[in-house]
Parts: sequence; structure tokens; C-alpha cells
Amino acid sequence: MNKINGLNAAVIGFGYWGPNLARNLVANQKFKLKYICDQSSTARDRAKIQYPNVHVISNYLNILEDREIDAVFIATPPSTHFTITKNALKSGKHVLVEKPLARSSIECMNLIEEADKNSCVLMVDHTFTYTSAVRKMKELGSSSIGDLLYYDSIRINLGIFQRDINVLWDLAVHDLSILDNVSSYTPTAVSATGHAHVEGYPYNTAYLTLFYNEPFIAHIHCSWMAPVKIRKTLLGGSKKMIVYDDLEPTEKIKVYDKGISINPTPEEKFSLRVDYRSADVFSPKLDAKEALFLMLEEFFDSITTGRKPMTGPHSGMRIVSILEAADISLSKKGAPVEISVTNV
Repeated sequence: MNKINGLNAAVIGFGYWGPNLARNLVANQKFKLKYICDQSSTARDRAKIQYPNVHVISNYLNILEDREIDAVFIATPPSTHFTITKNALKSGKHVLVEKPLARSSIECMNLIEEADKNSCVLMVDHTFTYTSAVRKMKELGSSSIGDLLYYDSIRINLGIFQRDINVLWDLAVHDLSILDNVSSYTPTAVSATGHAHVEGYPYNTAYLTLFYNEPFIAHIHCSWMAPVKIRKTLLGGSKKMIVYDDLEPTEKIKVYDKGISINPTPEEKFSLRVDYRSADVFSPKLDAKEALFLMLEEFFDSITTGRKPMTGPHSGMRIVSILEAADISLSKKGAPVEISVTNV
């Protein structure tokens, strides 16, 4: 491992997300991109044109055999994550894998054990966690908006239909990673409903509700069949409320000094009079740092210092365990299902 000249890195998968990883790796002096791998000849041809000084290959096992490679970035279909990640860890490579970490919490635990056995850093590419908007939400959520009361998100568009995962595993996973970061609460059960409108494909529209022991609730609406693209989240607190619109070009975060209070007189305590509070709305300044850049910095620091990454494998397993429970609830038409893996 050469910290001075940068860690030797490889990108496995050059379809949708791999090019973004490659672009950021080339621009980051802490990494040296040596390989790009993809089974598609079209993807390989594209990679050769964009990165003529990088080895472009079709078999990822060749990367794992190269002892000079320190870290691999996996951006392949979710059904392949477990096998490729486990083989990379067995080869002593540090791994950053695209969401979800694996297809089951059992697979996640297996990967955690493999990473520990080989003293490798395993990290999940939950990119939204590193965005300036979500980092600001976390800051405000722990300081000025009071006790967290609810999380309500809409994440819909006319999206790419996938065969190996349903819409919750594709889109709701982003909200689950945000929740795992901005809230200290652990969900205990879920309820999920949805529908698969296209024969041969999984659920393309779904509604997920998370239940907690605390006075907090979360709801997520996801769809690949919406005529418009919406990425809007509400985080409600006892003092203030946050609206996060990821499609807003400038003011992605708005903080509303609005809420309610219940202050009954002794005579009115049974009628529970509700008072409404409405004051200013402000949009805090967000830094311009790209989320992928910060994620690479987190990965590098975890490798070189031994510090646990913010989106490490335990976070990934918590999210997968929620999605597992959601799949069971979907099959039972929304019946609540307890989450088997807790905060680890």
C-alpha cells in the first residue's frame, strides 16, 4: 500500500454508476485507477476511449490476482455483490460496494466476518449520506429542530425497471441510509404495500412505513412508473421542520420555524387545545463538495487510519434487514413484520 503515490484501485462494473466512480478516482490524488472491468464489450470500448492509460479487462478475477491492487470499487448488479465482494475480501482487497451491500442479512454478516478475518475495510456506497444536504440535515436534526417526530419521503420517476431487485431495494435504500445517518432511532417493524404492473418484473411501485419504539414514524413512497421525477423529503421536529428537495438547484434545504404546542389550562386539559406556531423560513448555506469525493476521502481515511467508515458494513446490514422485512410484508399485503437484525 503506497500512501504517497496513492492507493492502487480498480472499478468493477462500468455501466450506470461505475463511470462516476472512475471519474472521481482519476481526479483524486489519493487513488490511482489501474483497472476498469466489465463483461460488456460496449462498456469496455467506452472505458478505453475515456481512460486510455487504464487497463480495461473483462474478468474481475484478474484484478484480484494483482497484488499491487489495494482497493476495489464494485458497481455491478445487486445479485452479484455478495460473490464479488467476498472474493475481493478473500484476496485481501479493501472494498467499496454499491448499494445494497448484499441480498440478505446473512450474506451481510458473512461479508463482515470475511472483512474482519482479512483485516480489510468494507464500506457501502450510500452516496446520499455524504451529500451536503443530508449532512446539514444531520447537523440540524441534532441541534435546532428539537425531538425528531417523523420522516416522510417521495422518491419517484419514470425509472429503469430492474429484474433482480424491486423498487424498494433500488430507491428506498437511499432513504433508509439517510435515516440511518440522521436519526439515532432503530426501527422495530415495517409495513410495505405495492404492485408489480409489468409481468416478469418485480414491484415497481411501493409504500414503506417504519415503526419505532420512540414517538417517531417514517414513510417512504417509491416508484419507477411516475410521469414526473420527485425527490422530496420532510423531516419533522418538535421545534422546527425541514424540507429537503434534491432536485432544487440552489436551496435544497429549507427550515420552517413552524409547529404546534399543546398547552391546556386545568379546565381544558381534556379538550387538548392545539396552538399553532408559524415564523420564518430559511435556507442554510450548503458546501459545494461532491458526495462521491467525500465518500472516497472517507474510504481512504478508513484504510490508512483504521477508523471505521461512516457507511460501514454494519450500517449496510441494518438497511438490508429492513428491506428483507419489507419483502415479507409486501407478500402479506402490508402486514407488519418485525425486523430481525437490530442496531449492531
